[in-house]
Amino acid sequence: MRERIILFLLLGIDALVLLYEVSTLSITSHEADVLFNGHSFVHYLTQFSISIFGQNDYALRVPMIFFHLLSVLLLYQVSKPYVKRNSDRLWLVFVYILLPGVMSAALLVNSAGIMIFTLFLLLYLYQKESPLIPFLLVLFIAIDGAYALLYLAIFVYAFNKNNKFYMAFSMLLLAAVYYLYSFDTMGRPSGHFLDTLGLYATIFSPVVFIFLIYTLYRKMISKEYDITLYIGGVVFVVSLLLSFRQSIHIEDFAPYLMLLLPLAAQTFFSSYRVRLRVYRGRYRVLLAVGFAILAMHFFLLLFNKGLYLFLDNPHKHFAYKTHIVKELAANLENENITCVSAESEKLQDRLRFYGIDECTDRVLYEVPLDINSDVTIRYVGRIVAAYNVTKTPI
Repeated sequence: MRERIILFLLLGIDALVLLYEVSTLSITSHEADVLFNGHSFVHYLTQFSISIFGQNDYALRVPMIFFHLLSVLLLYQVSKPYVKRNSDRLWLVFVYILLPGVMSAALLVNSAGIMIFTLFLLLYLYQKESPLIPFLLVLFIAIDGAYALLYLAIFVYAFNKNNKFYMAFSMLLLAAVYYLYSFDTMGRPSGHFLDTLGLYATIFSPVVFIFLIYTLYRKMISKEYDITLYIGGVVFVVSLLLSFRQSIHIEDFAPYLMLLLPLAAQTFFSSYRVRLRVYRGRYRVLLAVGFAILAMHFFLLLFNKGLYLFLDNPHKHFAYKTHIVKELAANLENENITCVSAESEKLQDRLRFYGIDECTDRVLYEVPLDINSDVTIRYVGRIVAAYNVTKTPI
């Protein structure tokens, strides 16, 4: 009972933190494109939310937060076969909530957060030996083309288990995804291997990512094969192989590695407790360093606008693409300006979300920060963007 209270307390704090973060974000150009021009599952989900709650930042991001909270509950449930103690499962949930990539997936409008939820749901149904799994796998086709990686991993798993039904079924699903979405394999080959590893380390934090790779290696050499090992391992290897040739969309691959978290927790706690207390020192150090880095990443994400104080060029801020526009639209409305012609289509779509329409009467353009401007955007007392609005001659 005590563990459940702690779990729901963590969920409540997590939800409050995410709702606070929503108030600090502006819609990105990618999100605006999904909202206004997309035809994906995420597009229709977001449109449905906005039709109920109105066109605002909370309506935009509430579906992602909802799926994130469900994924936390599912992680607690699916980790039970791997981590027996309820207190250890709570630690796993706590680490999961702190992961930088999880926080981003819970806020940004894309398919990553939904994929994490559906993968945990699939694992839950697998553990329950549910007959609904084939129907769920078919349903995934309507959500995103990135589930092709799942079908490939299931084929490898079925091949090793000599399960002819899932071998044929997964190949059929893979062909359907390829037909519906296709995949861009054209362009000039270029290596992005180190960039891909860096992105994984950013999403999971360096210590957690290294331990996930160690878990993969240890389970494989000990031949402790598990469906999560197949799915996470196959997708990780595919991402590295593709990165030798091209830049990959990391949000299509990283959700699959979340399935390795219960395995990693099992490996850590079993290795920790099998040793006498006097020999657990390095594991305590690993745990302390890991949590310190996670906490640092968490607070950097939470209070990231403070970093503008230390940057000469605000455009170099890692979250600059999620800032500015909401405040810009509010400043324009305060000047009774309800429509402009922005200098880019992306900016125009972002302003459109906040009620600033497109017109030819006024031109909006960005200017250097050190000159007088009509509109200035400040964070923590620092000017981070400046714009002029010019009336066009009749």
